[in-house]
Amino acid sequence: MSDGKAVGRYGGTAVGRETGIGAARTGSDTFAADRTAVPPYRPTADPLAPCVHCGFCLPACPTYLATGDEADSPRGRILLMRALERGEMTSAEAALVQHLDACLGCRGCEPVCPSGVQYGRGLEQARERLYAERGLPTLARMMLGVFRHQRLWRPLFTLARLFRGTGVPRGLAGGGRLGFGMGMVASTAVRRYGGTAVGRHGGKAPTGPDVGPPAADPRTAALPPYRPSAAPAARVALFRGCVMDTLFRHVHEATRRTLEANGYQVVEVEGQTCCGALHEHAGDRKAATALALQNLAAFSGDTDYLVVNSAGCGALLKDYGHLLGGTAAEALGAKVRDVSELLAAAGPRPGAPLELDVAYDAPCHLQHAQRVHDAPLALLRAIPALRLRVLPGSDQCCGSAGIYAVLKPEMARAVLERKIRTFAEAKPRPDLIATGNPGCLMQIGAGLMAARLPIGVAHPVELLDWSYERAGMYEGAGAHGPKTGAQADGRTGARVAE
Repeated sequence: MSDGKAVGRYGGTAVGRETGIGAARTGSDTFAADRTAVPPYRPTADPLAPCVHCGFCLPACPTYLATGDEADSPRGRILLMRALERGEMTSAEAALVQHLDACLGCRGCEPVCPSGVQYGRGLEQARERLYAERGLPTLARMMLGVFRHQRLWRPLFTLARLFRGTGVPRGLAGGGRLGFGMGMVASTAVRRYGGTAVGRHGGKAPTGPDVGPPAADPRTAALPPYRPSAAPAARVALFRGCVMDTLFRHVHEATRRTLEANGYQVVEVEGQTCCGALHEHAGDRKAATALALQNLAAFSGDTDYLVVNSAGCGALLKDYGHLLGGTAAEALGAKVRDVSELLAAAGPRPGAPLELDVAYDAPCHLQHAQRVHDAPLALLRAIPALRLRVLPGSDQCCGSAGIYAVLKPEMARAVLERKIRTFAEAKPRPDLIATGNPGCLMQIGAGLMAARLPIGVAHPVELLDWSYERAGMYEGAGAHGPKTGAQADGRTGARVAE
């Protein structure tokens, strides 16, 4: 908690202190936005109006837990946003920008709010206004510019994938800024389940207070078993996105295989691009809208669902009706499903046993924005012998938040530290952390490497894919293509290897 001076006031009362984490931006760190290219700021109905400042949101806010600063809590930021809207503060005030920029946008405050405050909508409006009036810091502008054009991000991330294959990122992974970045790249690597290895418990389920929720917990209750239907297979379009289509292409392949094994027909759609979530989170509504319109045109075909395996992408795709307006955008948003939702709806079919201790960590934009809780757990519980746990703090942000971890690495690491400590202290220690968002996989994976913890990270659908492959549910020995990692090197005995 900082002892610095008060910097922001609302109605004569101090609401913030400088924390020293994520210094306030100065004029030299912003650019003059092209005012002719920025749509006018038009606030909608006040989503923050129900707030009664009760404070229930404070323990759910990762930045408040990291700093102890009221201005880094939802309640404090709501005061700042209201002051901005009423003209009591301006976008030129560094303190206001500092604390609003420090918000992860995880929306963890929304489920615990007894008044139903739509904090995410309020933050969206505030950031649109800040973007229109101040622009963005240089680094943020450059990064979002890359994601705006496929001709830029595809070769860049392809090079990162090739660099990952050299093994250098894993060798350089560590706790410094460079080492953490290398760890993020290394965490995108393909993983395989060791063919003949068994878990450290020799097939016995672990016991103890942190085993996880009881079977009666609605988030982990088993869904009805898979029953093949004579009805035509549902046609599912696969959203490929940007980071997922380059650094996590193996997750796309696992998504296709597991869906087809559960009776879905997966189709490829040309002309799609980045979802626009990073731009929308930064307040650049114009760029987000342009990307969304391209995706709306691409996915106008006749499919039953649009499947997404990135929680952040899925949250915005489901919200295209709000972003774009119109019945076509609303209809597309209504068809969007996380891969875990479709697999849970099909059962899913059980595969071969995986002797692994797995801790599920929920992505913020899957649990808080999409309100999807039980489907990923139902997916993992369908894998025989898998020892699944939900550890304390699994519902809190890891600090990734799109490009946040690059723009504000100190705060991102401070938020992540609580989660890494929980993993380290878990008994038994997990073999894997399963989470369904690329940013979370990279952030948590890099944090584990920095802490020198022998714990891997994987998307939940990858585990089901391993189970199905071991069960012989895919035709031909080459279902996964060229062997990589432990299999390619001839190593044996590893439970999960890169």
